[in-house]
Amino acid sequence: MGRITVSGKSVIFRRKDELIVIEPYGRDCFRCRSTRNGEVSPERWTLLPPAAEDDCIIEGDEKFVTMKNGILSVTLEAGNPWYGGVVTYYRKGQQILHTKFEGDYVNKYVHVEGDHYQVKVIFDANEGEHFYGLGQETEDAFDRKGSTCNLVHYNTKSTLPYLYSSLGYGFFWNNPSPGRCETTRNHTLWCADSAYQADYLIFAGERPADVMKIYCDLTGYAPVFPKWASGFWQCKLRYESQKELLEVAREYKQRGIPISAIVIDYFHWTQQGEWKFDPKYWPDPEGMCRELEEMGIKPIVSIWPTINPQSENFRTMSEENMLVRTENGQFGTFDFYGQQTFIDTMNPQTRSFVWERVKENYYDKGIKNFWLDEAEPEVHPQQFGHLRFYLGNGAQTALLYPYYYVKMFYEGLKKEGEEEIISLTRAAYPGSQKYGAAVWNGDIMSDWRALRQSVTSGLSMAMCGIPWWNSDIGGFLMGDTESEEFRELLVRWFQFGLFCPIMRLHGSRLRTKDQPEPNPGIIERSGGPNEIWRFGEENYKIIKGIIELRERLRPYIMEHMEEASKTGTPLMRPMFYEYYEDSKCYTLEDQYFFGPDILFAPIMSRGQTEREVYLPRGTWVSVIDRKVYEGEKEVTVRAELNQFIAFVKEGSEVLEAFV
Repeated sequence: MGRITVSGKSVIFRRKDELIVIEPYGRDCFRCRSTRNGEVSPERWTLLPPAAEDDCIIEGDEKFVTMKNGILSVTLEAGNPWYGGVVTYYRKGQQILHTKFEGDYVNKYVHVEGDHYQVKVIFDANEGEHFYGLGQETEDAFDRKGSTCNLVHYNTKSTLPYLYSSLGYGFFWNNPSPGRCETTRNHTLWCADSAYQADYLIFAGERPADVMKIYCDLTGYAPVFPKWASGFWQCKLRYESQKELLEVAREYKQRGIPISAIVIDYFHWTQQGEWKFDPKYWPDPEGMCRELEEMGIKPIVSIWPTINPQSENFRTMSEENMLVRTENGQFGTFDFYGQQTFIDTMNPQTRSFVWERVKENYYDKGIKNFWLDEAEPEVHPQQFGHLRFYLGNGAQTALLYPYYYVKMFYEGLKKEGEEEIISLTRAAYPGSQKYGAAVWNGDIMSDWRALRQSVTSGLSMAMCGIPWWNSDIGGFLMGDTESEEFRELLVRWFQFGLFCPIMRLHGSRLRTKDQPEPNPGIIERSGGPNEIWRFGEENYKIIKGIIELRERLRPYIMEHMEEASKTGTPLMRPMFYEYYEDSKCYTLEDQYFFGPDILFAPIMSRGQTEREVYLPRGTWVSVIDRKVYEGEKEVTVRAELNQFIAFVKEGSEVLEAFV
């Protein structure tokens, strides 16, 4: 049958083949671990220690125990031999989670190897509940209710195993093993494919902002956002030489277009795994950086974590186990211009070794900001049990890779005395935000569907504690700059980019007929042109105006980025984040708040110039014509291609920026 005991503030349930331990983890928060092993593991992974004292009171006996901690409470019942160890959570007395009986044990364990199991935790479904989070992927699903999600990283998908519920609680699955989450009509299920134990935290608050603050107490807050990063970033695949890059930067300045950063993309290097400029095409990095800094433009350089035997660093790193290894077979895990493997970012020796190469070849030459590409990492095939990391087999630890990748650069830059640290990265894990991760949603298509999916991706990441986020404006793949459809898409995407935490133009555009041939001998050639004067004269005027508006919005952006670093509240906010008592706001996936005062409703279909917008309570001013609307109703708004649909809360000073 099993028996419940209490040790200090830990409630412990033991029965044949199962151990459950529930403890308070700061105020309004519980941590639950369960295992088939003899004891639970103290491993926290990226979880921080509790930030505040709990308020836990425990009452009961060996058959039934209640724990109260702030507005949360939990009961644990011993039950009978077939139905024991049942856990039920309550927020302010309302049941929010109840472990579900399916066959035998409430928590499922299937042996994998050694002391690791495939572990499942299953809860009953709540009618009318909405879920938000789980990171980003290319699908139209901001509300995750009624869906399933594989917990895995790959290009265009970044998993953060955390959900916010419309019932006012957060749930963090503290297992870096690949697995899955099901938030379907019949149950809510979390599964780790290979783990020592199930490990999750549940916490609650009065408002979404209160829950977000607890989540960031548990995983960390983004640092102070660099002021320069709030401006416009120019990027393309790819500038092939120092000469080409500087010509573009000079052209932006000559045209009087505000620009904060320009990006040096991949294959500017000598060899994958050498992390240095190819002197044939980048002969004077120091001089290049000086000129860019004089123009007020930050250079950002792409880093890949790939390496092959041709690299001067390969033998040392391989012999000293600083690379991701395979459990059986040779080094190759990614075929891209030869077989590559990846550096093992989980290994502190790797992080130190690679940073020293980066410091010597980039930082000391003037590069202080980095683009951490391939951050998942992009292994093929995705058989994580075949990979060996410093922290263990990939089936148990693979989701941690991007966390330690961005940590490597944050700590290296900190060591050099840098205070404003931001790294563009293609994947994240809970806690990445505290190391300055600016995540983007990967190599998406240049089409309308990808634009719609980018809106839901940005909102999902915001609800996962990642306030620094962006997408490639215009999408990444197959954009035809001479196509009228693409030019329309680009303008609408720029309007979305205006109301994103980071505004960055990027993409692998189709090459044009009049484009010169690439430099002889170059490994990876450039795509088509991607500067804002390359998309037609009318588009140029519209886009230039959007960038100038971004400049005027930067004080507002910085004010609320500061809020994110202190409280976790993101700049890009779902409607319910501000109006959590309005049930309508939990159903809106195609409009959102940019800070507390701007409501943005993007147009995301070809040829569309009109759409419905829901205005919550209050008084709202349209930025198009200054028309005033009363809230708690839907309105129809028209916006030509040179206009966008946004409303400002009446009385807000930010309205003055929309001249």
